[in-house]
Amino acid sequence: MAMGEAELLARLDALEIPHETIEHAPVFTVEESQSLRGQLPGAHVKNLFLRDKKKRLWLATVLEDRQVDLKALKKRLGAQGSLSFGDADLLGEVIGVIPGAVTPFGVINDAERRLTVVLDAGIFEHETVNAHPLRNDKTTAIAAQDLKRFMAAEGYEPLIVDFGAPLAPDA
Repeated sequence: MAMGEAELLARLDALEIPHETIEHAPVFTVEESQSLRGQLPGAHVKNLFLRDKKKRLWLATVLEDRQVDLKALKKRLGAQGSLSFGDADLLGEVIGVIPGAVTPFGVINDAERRLTVVLDAGIFEHETVNAHPLRNDKTTAIAAQDLKRFMAAEGYEPLIVDFGAPLAPDA
């Protein structure tokens, strides 16, 4: 059974990662999130749950205003065939969330360590990062550098990609 918000927040506490969570109406898109969140400081992200034809999986956490060219990212990641979005069943199986609640914190539920985590370098230009705590009706803020600490504690060494730099499809 997938861990939920309470277990995630307990894990952050155990890692001594300070966090703050606010409640809001459920959001499913960046646009909905922008209209409901008010003026939360820090990096705001979108999360892409991706797979290739070899069924390899990626979780890309990117600043919300970045354009992501999947063809260019495919080359950067060494994906086979085209990158596509994983379906809701696979998302629930691997990360334990529903569409709209995809979050970097979802790695806590990837017991088989199937994911490769990709983080936008731009996140670390902010003091804090805001992400859903495994549900899309709340937002949890932690220090951006603590996101790296959380990933390491969960057994991940994320790829840091500058999504602000051009990723040429031929690269």
